[in-house]
Amino acid sequence: MSQQTEDILQQFKDCIPLLEVLTDVNRQAMIMLLAQNKSGLNVNTIAGHINLSRPAVSHHLKVLKQSGFIKSEKKGVENYYVLTVRKPLEQLKSLITAVEDECDGLSD
Repeated sequence: MSQQTEDILQQFKDCIPLLEVLTDVNRQAMIMLLAQNKSGLNVNTIAGHINLSRPAVSHHLKVLKQSGFIKSEKKGVENYYVLTVRKPLEQLKSLITAVEDECDGLSD
């Protein structure tokens, strides 16, 4: 196996947690909701938009935060969640580019 192939396989492994985060429809909805609200939203507002309990929303926000898709900012006594997808998206784009480069020259 070539070094390039080993590097791509490692990129796949590194992206598994990001891809797992994106498989949940509630987290997808939260990402899109936060994308439309650049100043951030609190847990109660998010829960009101996607019909989940506050504890369920908090759990999904924790997962999104741990994976780098969002960050929290303290405003008064509440946390507001803001989309910060740059790093995870760059990681996924890098994987896609590496696979595309590896596949160049192959017929469809």
